[in-house]
This record gives sequence, C-alpha cells and structure tokens, in this order.
Amino acid sequence: MARVRLVDVAAHVGVSAKTVSNVVNGTGMVSDEVRARILAVIEDLGYRPNLAARQLRGGPSGMVALVMPDLREPYFAEYASNFSSAAQRRGMTVVVAQTQGDRLAERRMSEGVGLPELEGLVLSPLGLTPEDIGERRSNVPLILIGEHGQSLATSTIPHVGVDNIAAAAAATDLLLDKGRRRIAVIGVQEHGSTATSRLRFEGYRRALAQAGIDFDPALVGHVEHFNRAEGSQAAARLLDAGTSFDGLFCFNDTLAFGALHTLAVRAIGGPDDVPVVGFDNIEEGRYSVPRFASVDTNMTIASDTILDIVAAPSGARPGGLQRVPFTVVDRDNDVALVPRSPTRQQAGSR
Repeated sequence: MARVRLVDVAAHVGVSAKTVSNVVNGTGMVSDEVRARILAVIEDLGYRPNLAARQLRGGPSGMVALVMPDLREPYFAEYASNFSSAAQRRGMTVVVAQTQGDRLAERRMSEGVGLPELEGLVLSPLGLTPEDIGERRSNVPLILIGEHGQSLATSTIPHVGVDNIAAAAAATDLLLDKGRRRIAVIGVQEHGSTATSRLRFEGYRRALAQAGIDFDPALVGHVEHFNRAEGSQAAARLLDAGTSFDGLFCFNDTLAFGALHTLAVRAIGGPDDVPVVGFDNIEEGRYSVPRFASVDTNMTIASDTILDIVAAPSGARPGGLQRVPFTVVDRDNDVALVPRSPTRQQAGSR
C-alpha cells in the first residue's frame, strides 16, 4: 500500500499542502473548522509524517511530548512540571497536551497527530485500548505512564511507574503499624477507567489479609472521580452510615484533602485518633493541617527513566513494565519509609 503523503491529505480537504503542514506541525494560522476537517482526513487516510526524512534534513528535534488527561489536577500538573525540568537539564523541550481522557484524542496524540516532530511521546491514557496500541502506525517511541497505561504495555512499548499494589499495601501497613485495625478506604470506583482504583484496592486488601484482619465492605468509600469533593462526600457517607474507623487510606492526596475537611467539620479527632494516608506525595500535601502520610511515587526518577528510554538506540529500548521505587512518607514523623517487609512488596508485585 502506497504511503499517504501530505499532498494527498491536502487534495482530499481542498486546501494547500502548506495549510496541512501548519496543522501537522502546530504552526501558522488555521481556523478551527479547517483544522478539524484536516485532522479527520488525516485519521481516515492514516497519514503519518515522514520523520526519517525530516531528521535527515534537520537532525533530531530535541522535543518530547507529554500528554496528560487533565492538567487541572495537582498530580498531573506537578508531574508535567517535574518532567519538563528533567528534560531541560538534558537540553530538551517538552510539548504538553491534555486529552480529558477522551479515547479519540488519545489515539490521535499517540500517533503524533497535530504535534511537531518528536523524539519521544509520553502518554497517560484513560480510554485507549490494546487494539488502539496494536493499530498504531507512528514510529515515534511511545512510553506509557499511569495505571491504565500499565495494562497497555507491550514488549516494545514500555510503561514507567511504581507497583501500585505493593505501594498501596505499604500505605496500609503504615496504619497497621500505628495499631489501627478498622482502616477505611476512599477511592474505589465502579465506572470509567478503574485501573488506579483496582490496583490500590488490591494492595489494601492484601495488607489486611496478611495482618489477619477480615475485610469489611462497610469500610469502603466509593467515588466517581479522584478530587476533593468526592473525598469529602465519601467520608461523609461513611460517617452518616455510622461506620466507625480508626485509620483512613485515600487513593490519592486530593481525596485525602476532601476527607480531612469532612473529618474536621464533623469534629472527628485529629491524626492521633484517625491517621490518614494519601497517595502521590504532591507538594500541596506537605502543608496540610492536619498532616497526613502519603506514598511518594518518585516523579524525578520516573522522568529520568523515561528520558533514558527516549535517548536509547531504537533496538535497545526496553518494553514491558519499568518499575520506579516508591516510599511512604510519614509526615507526622518527617521520615520516608521503604516497604518494611520484602515479603509484602513481593506479594504486591505482578
């Protein structure tokens, strides 16, 4: 099958090749209506920029794309900042985009549609499927992040991140080490992309089982999204149901902020009575009152690991799951804890 050329796309849309080039490279002035038509034809025809020819003309671009679901969320914004700093230290430039978790947007981004010439593409997907990955035609190295991305990794497309099951077990272990036995959990999801929820819930349950504590469904707080409002509402539902708990594990720090708000409004005791553990160790959480512990996913190590993969020769790039070490930061005592028991970490690995 003949390769689809830029001029072919232009002919189908009825515009100049220059206009199509502007859309592909993110340059020039193109109306939203024309841009949408060009992107639709690019998708239909399967046009992909000839990156090899471009590099022969101009050499490596020094650009990497980072594509996140929602940059309004503190974790994603902080990850983007950290990754950009790591790239700058290597003399590279990062193009940041967001998809709102839309599958079609993720497909287009994974192919580099609408993006400039890239040396690597880092994507945190929520809607992408294994079929989408299998049909991908771009030769730009793709690195996946995020829990949904973990399920899409292949022998040639790596996923970079922590072992969420082991990390969640370690977070629960911290509460168990504090003598807590009725540990509630907030962050279980039933709809949408549930990969993060599923993995962290599994780690929580494994830690309880190893400690000889029966799982109690009454201690589970369900949410639709990982944000403050949902954390606050989930904590309120637990309290309104008369559920007693002496520890709380939230599946991310923003859920923890919301849950702490409800505990304070309800005049529930402070961290000595109901210690809270979050996940991600975002900077904002370090200044929370009351303080709470959190899982540090080591964004700096993750960023450097990704950029090492991008820089590697094409035949030497690893695939599969590329694990990043995590720690549990006990802000109450200003210490960072590694998983206490090798057996527990192994139990959490996949």
